[in-house]
Amino acid sequence: MRRWCAGVEYHGGAYSGWQAQNHHVSVQATLETALSRIANHPVRLVAAGRTDAGVHALQQVVHFDSDAARLPDAWVLGSNTQLPADISLPWVKPVDGTFNARYSALSRRYRYLIHNHRSRSALSGGRATWWTYPLDATCMHRAAQVLVGTHDFSAFRASVCQSRTPVRNLLAIEVFRRGDFVVIDVIANAFLHHMVRNITGSLLMVGQGRHPETWIAELLAGRDRTRAGMTAPADGLYFVGPRYPDGYGLPPPPEPWFPAG
Repeated sequence: MRRWCAGVEYHGGAYSGWQAQNHHVSVQATLETALSRIANHPVRLVAAGRTDAGVHALQQVVHFDSDAARLPDAWVLGSNTQLPADISLPWVKPVDGTFNARYSALSRRYRYLIHNHRSRSALSGGRATWWTYPLDATCMHRAAQVLVGTHDFSAFRASVCQSRTPVRNLLAIEVFRRGDFVVIDVIANAFLHHMVRNITGSLLMVGQGRHPETWIAELLAGRDRTRAGMTAPADGLYFVGPRYPDGYGLPPPPEPWFPAG
């Protein structure tokens, strides 16, 4: 058996999320079916992180084991012929058997994209969340900085979250404007269920002027999810990708191209 690592890009609009589920179409099950056809045996995937229904990925990273005699290009080209247009396998590399797509990751990065305009966009629909009220991105950025560091993120944790602890180390968060788009970039060691979307929902309230900048600090200290903002829609969220130790020789997460700087 040889261990392989792969990068996966997908638009999540048609899927119930990453994780395979009975009676629902998932990214994981769709990709496992494609890889199994190329391997000529069942393939099971382990991913760097689970994404919710409707969430996209620039570089999800997975690993799988196979005794099939295949070159990296054969995995890539063969699988992409079996995949729908909204899922792509950009690269596959052999890795050491100790590699684990989930547990070997040092950090993970997400980007939340908001189309901040009075009128909705026909082209960014399903790829960015439309927010019609004016947003102050600078104010949102200042408010968000209190989240950097190791904290109990219970105020931004979904009620169905199965993590054993609400404590996470948020390494960086940046909010900035690009024309009609407001972008939220977040890097952490790991994330709770709905954590980025819940943080975004609260920052939207600050950016709209409905709460002061200090409100985010109050929410964090209070650890009460019911006091925080809404869970922002899934269509604006992108899993940019995980980062691993250099020794594995894996491609770093791509720099998001949308929106253009």
